[in-house]
Amino acid sequence: MEKPTAESADRSLCLVRHGQTDWNAEGRWQGHADPPLSRLGRAQAEALALALEADLDGARVGLLACSDLGRTRQTAAPLETKLGLVATLDPGLRELDIGEWSGLQREAIAARDPELLERFEAGDPDARPPGGESRREIRRRVRLSVGRLVDRAPPGRIVLVSHLGVIRALLPGAEPANADFIWLSPTDALTRRMLDAHPDSGSEGPL
Repeated sequence: MEKPTAESADRSLCLVRHGQTDWNAEGRWQGHADPPLSRLGRAQAEALALALEADLDGARVGLLACSDLGRTRQTAAPLETKLGLVATLDPGLRELDIGEWSGLQREAIAARDPELLERFEAGDPDARPPGGESRREIRRRVRLSVGRLVDRAPPGRIVLVSHLGVIRALLPGAEPANADFIWLSPTDALTRRMLDAHPDSGSEGPL
């Protein structure tokens, strides 16, 4: 986990992926579905709070925010206690909406929509799951939400608890594990270009 430089430390952005859910363990794609953290996920959230507290080393956090889905709120709860903050809930930080693929494992999606899944996994920014949204659309949504949060945040660092798809939208190629975190500057997160094709989707969807 790369720490921010001293020059940008006061406004550094910490992107946190939520802890594990049972659907993660089962390989089920979640999207906007709302399964809770598993037992392991709850333990990961507690360990995350300790790790991030140590990483901050006394630095001030001005804003803690998370998506309004339960798995991020559960992950943020131990951070609220450690940081003495109440998490701001922002629906704009929700996972990529995968529509009718939600709750399915990859094999079932491949049997149902093979050509669309191939485009989606190849990183086509305009591939849209049935009833869902494209990567181009989540990137626009997330940038707007994060930009708004950064503009309104009190002085200090900013911690955002969200989802793999959200982190990928801000940082193409990122692959944080459940309850892992990444530091970067808000400027870097909000100015990275959408890649026409990139390998960051792999064989797993937005879990």
